[in-house]
Amino acid sequence: MQHEKPNVLILMTDQQATWSISAYGKHEVDTPNIDRLAKEGIRFEQCYTPSAVCTPSRGCFFTGRYPHSNGAYRNDIPLNLDEITFAQVLKDSGYKTGYIGKWHLNGGDSPGWLTKETSMGFEDCRYMFNSGHFKKMIEQENNINPIKVKNTQKIVTPISDMSDVGNEESYTTDWITNKAIDRIKRVKEQPFCYIVSYPDPHQPYVVREPYSSMYNPEEMSVPDSFYEECLPDWAENDTWGRHRYFNIDLEDRVNRLKKIKAMYCGEVKCIDDNIGRLLDTLEKNGQLDNTIIVFTTDHGDYMGEHGLLEKNNLYDSVYHLPLIMRWKEKLQPGRTIKEFFNFIDFQPTLLSMIGVECSGREQGKDLSSLIIDGVKKTDYVNEAFIHPSDVPRGGIITPEYELAYVGKGFEKNPQRVFADHILFDRKRDPNQLKNLFDDPEYEDIKKELTGMIKKHFKQYGVNSELLPDQLKY
Repeated sequence: MQHEKPNVLILMTDQQATWSISAYGKHEVDTPNIDRLAKEGIRFEQCYTPSAVCTPSRGCFFTGRYPHSNGAYRNDIPLNLDEITFAQVLKDSGYKTGYIGKWHLNGGDSPGWLTKETSMGFEDCRYMFNSGHFKKMIEQENNINPIKVKNTQKIVTPISDMSDVGNEESYTTDWITNKAIDRIKRVKEQPFCYIVSYPDPHQPYVVREPYSSMYNPEEMSVPDSFYEECLPDWAENDTWGRHRYFNIDLEDRVNRLKKIKAMYCGEVKCIDDNIGRLLDTLEKNGQLDNTIIVFTTDHGDYMGEHGLLEKNNLYDSVYHLPLIMRWKEKLQPGRTIKEFFNFIDFQPTLLSMIGVECSGREQGKDLSSLIIDGVKKTDYVNEAFIHPSDVPRGGIITPEYELAYVGKGFEKNPQRVFADHILFDRKRDPNQLKNLFDDPEYEDIKKELTGMIKKHFKQYGVNSELLPDQLKY
């Protein structure tokens, strides 16, 4: 059934690197279904999140507001109770709203099943859980918690006992897709906005067969920067994303990375196949062309870059996100958007595309005219800002440079000190191997960019106590 307003289907993964999508020019994993969205829609080359960890990035996406404003500036901190998500706006405008999968904006509970009182505008929230990267989901009858989950979060490397991993019905990616297909088929009398949020390809790096053996570890590439010897101290001393995985000799480190990467690629392939199932459902139901389909993730994964796994830190590849949109009615197929798009821009842009009035609290820009007509507003600037999270930090990414400062850790680890600030020339040094921060030839550039960062944080009222000393205002 066609409605005056388009449906909205948002496909969000967790910790998916841009290189893992073949539409972005890499082919270690062929992703024909995600590629189809890019071929029939538009692909963003420069989409960025202000914070490369789950909670703050997702908070920006769903509220259109920076982490310090919406309250969720670190993992496991909930959104402010008065935040207005685009789901709430669409629900008030007559949409059927729903969420299936990982949310991670309601504190630290895991799985933490959401209710209508806590789901921030997502009316259908039976299968909406707060956090956890479970590999098996079994639905329970007559139980306050709808799902029994098998928690394998402590697994670092691919596991040998696959009994803890679900099959094509109970593996989490497949299970979430099954629930989404069922929900989409049921909505007939009103337009819908559904989020399908996959916890993969986030660690633990493990996936069900046949995907777990689909990629040969020996054929996995290793990033050039994996062998980098001189790292900033915040990367060299990263106990979570470096020493937890690679505190072994070089040959063993390489072998471990290749095994993990092969499993990661299998997770991505499983996601892509399931997205194909969703597209088939929309097509068979006659809903495909009247649905705005969005594919994105919350942050990337270094997957060996600079000797790191997972996310956070300051290299720009985990802040740089895939973003693809398909909407036959208004988006010219095959276009590439080269201008910067920030995650806080999503809410005002989406609502404007649909023709629904925004909440008025958004801090992002409405870029619908750029997306639909290719027209930039006069105040448009190609820039993205890195915001503080688990440690005081702040930075800016432009087409030419990335500059970032770091400070002492917060109360969880107050003795952990990060001293190395960074300045990279993104055009001459795309792999970010040469830190130019102390190079006198770049002093004027550093001064200009530092001023831009301080102006940004002051404009948006970021608590100065969350910033490194160099950025306090």
